[in-house]
Amino acid sequence: MHRLTLRFKGIVTLLVLLVWLSGCSRQDLYDAAIAYERNAAGLVEASIVVDGRTIAYLHNKTPQEGRALVLLHGFAANKAHWLRMARYLTGTYNVYAIDLPGHGDSSQAPDGDYSIEAQTGYVNAILDALGLGQVHMVGNSMGGAITALYAARYPTHLDSATLLDPAGVLEYDSEFVSLVREGNNPLIVREPGDFERLVDFTLEQEPFVPWPIYSVMEDRALAREAINERIFLQIRDFGYQPAFRDALNSITAPVLIVWGKKDRVINYRNAEVFAERITRSRKVILDNVGHAPMIEVPEETAKLVADWIERSSPPPTEALSRIAPD
Repeated sequence: MHRLTLRFKGIVTLLVLLVWLSGCSRQDLYDAAIAYERNAAGLVEASIVVDGRTIAYLHNKTPQEGRALVLLHGFAANKAHWLRMARYLTGTYNVYAIDLPGHGDSSQAPDGDYSIEAQTGYVNAILDALGLGQVHMVGNSMGGAITALYAARYPTHLDSATLLDPAGVLEYDSEFVSLVREGNNPLIVREPGDFERLVDFTLEQEPFVPWPIYSVMEDRALAREAINERIFLQIRDFGYQPAFRDALNSITAPVLIVWGKKDRVINYRNAEVFAERITRSRKVILDNVGHAPMIEVPEETAKLVADWIERSSPPPTEALSRIAPD
């Protein structure tokens, strides 16, 4: 991890120098840095039109044997949030990191349905259009809730699932829940300075990212304020719906639950509810990690995902049994 950070610092320093010498813009620097990260992860950009929506995604530059590994980001995030973790997985799996509708470079509809239920249906349509068949799936936060509901709705489409700090259950309150009740949502960027606050709030271990790149990310987040407000209003009360907890009981796929103990967005103790309700599940709590393990500890998170995929592929005739938490 230290070597990776130093290498990224080195390439960014070089990019900053090139920008200074050539007069390139902040946007040019951002594009160059993301392209470097994408190339290092062994991924390329693509898009597909599904039910009238343009869906942007990343996939392997070099195809691998075996089934696909689908990555679903969280609220107000995008496919790029998986880049640092994906570099440890594309050598083995066919990775697909998808921009969910209303996010990233995928289509936005000001009056669209962005509920967890609707997005679960969108994911199924996207995977069907891509012709992926059965897949392994990893979801973070909102993407974790979508992954869990997908596992319940489409059991024959999923080989395994990994939930990273998933939304969907709010049995235990968090600092974020308290702030939202006060009318203060740190996940929505409304004015300059809010993006830094968002990063500080969600991540316990912040990766090195130079100011020019963060400033472009803040500009993009500011431009998305209205659509993010709409999406959040549609998903904010999902964690209190009994139907989702009931759906967890019906999941038959093996599910790994990974949670950062320093998560201020969703209390890590909610992992207990997921683990108790999902029959074939294992719970892993990561010390000194916040809401996004794939960004904070990408190599460790990738190893957990890969080990789970290999561990949870028993012969078809093997009887199901609970995998002990921790």
